[in-house]
Amino acid sequence: MSSDDKLTIETPEQTVLEFGLAGIGSRSLALAIDTLLQVAVLIFAGASAGLISYAGFFPQIGKQWVYAILIFAVFLSQFGYFAFFETIWNGQTPGKRWTHLRVITDSGRPVGAQGAILRNLMRIVDSLPSLYAVGIVTSLISPQNKRVGDYVAGTVVIQERRRQDGRSLWDAPAPHLLASTQTRAITVAEIQLVEAFLERRSSFQVDVRRSIARQIAERMSQGWSVSHETLQDPEKFLEAFAEHYRSVAHFR
Repeated sequence: MSSDDKLTIETPEQTVLEFGLAGIGSRSLALAIDTLLQVAVLIFAGASAGLISYAGFFPQIGKQWVYAILIFAVFLSQFGYFAFFETIWNGQTPGKRWTHLRVITDSGRPVGAQGAILRNLMRIVDSLPSLYAVGIVTSLISPQNKRVGDYVAGTVVIQERRRQDGRSLWDAPAPHLLASTQTRAITVAEIQLVEAFLERRSSFQVDVRRSIARQIAERMSQGWSVSHETLQDPEKFLEAFAEHYRSVAHFR
């Protein structure tokens, strides 16, 4: 559910996740940055196509194929650009990274390739009749500031909370504290519990934060070859746990 400018998600363990929703202003700024980069790509592609056509490079290709390739490059720049970066950068494009925004799923999980592709294919609808009019109107009437693509893909754009070291929680590297083998399966609910704690830990008092981290770490370590020394810093263990599953389970 959402209230005001926040998205609130309750996990099966009754842990509450809160995400700040990105507004139209910050999303428009991110889009403007991405659009400038797209224009730069198109200018380069157009200049290259014109040079090839005018100079007669690759005569075996023919002008019609040169322009067909240019049209394909325009399509990729318009739609593939967003899907490509949101897939490899875990829900971010260069514009979103600059403005500290990120696309996640409605359940608070990182967006996957399928969701990124689907939400960006719907830009065709969101951009109608021009200047993203449909997307803007939909965002204004949506309690979660969603455009049509977000509704179809089940995603939402959030304001990213930064760590004390200035890095994103989603991208922060974690130490390799986990053994290569495990003796039990990890459930989605457990992964969500770890992600929920890492996202909200800065809001806890120090003693409460340490206690919760230790309880979760002890639960997660069951079935893993984890030394007692590793659990002396339960937060680092949980960071490593989350990092492992973001990569292994395609959470990135």
